[in-house]
Amino acid sequence: QVQLVESGGGLLQPGGSLRLSCAASGFTFSLYAMNWYRQAPGKERELVARITANGGSTNYADSVKGRFTISRDNAKNTVYLEMNSLKPEDTAVYFCNARHQWVTNYEYWGQGTQVTVSS
Repeated sequence: QVQLVESGGGLLQPGGSLRLSCAASGFTFSLYAMNWYRQAPGKERELVARITANGGSTNYADSVKGRFTISRDNAKNTVYLEMNSLKPEDTAVYFCNARHQWVTNYEYWGQGTQVTVSS
């Protein structure tokens, strides 16, 4: 049974930091690129960060470059998103996504975790 379970979201003030985690099970984690997406109310879902299956390469949305860091621990089947210098515009539900490195139609989604940045 495939599962992606996000955790670590919460409410915090601008300038704060948060680390999101996504625990994966039920598939071969090391064969999948891992992605963080986010979606704010009334907005399109957007890709925030990506890391390749072996952790060798990362990509970030322009809006989060220099503030967010994606990482993974294949031994723990977990991907992380470190978020620093958070802004109100970072407020969204953050979703974990796994996408097979070769057969990209093989993908899975978590249920999301809420991040709210407000003063």
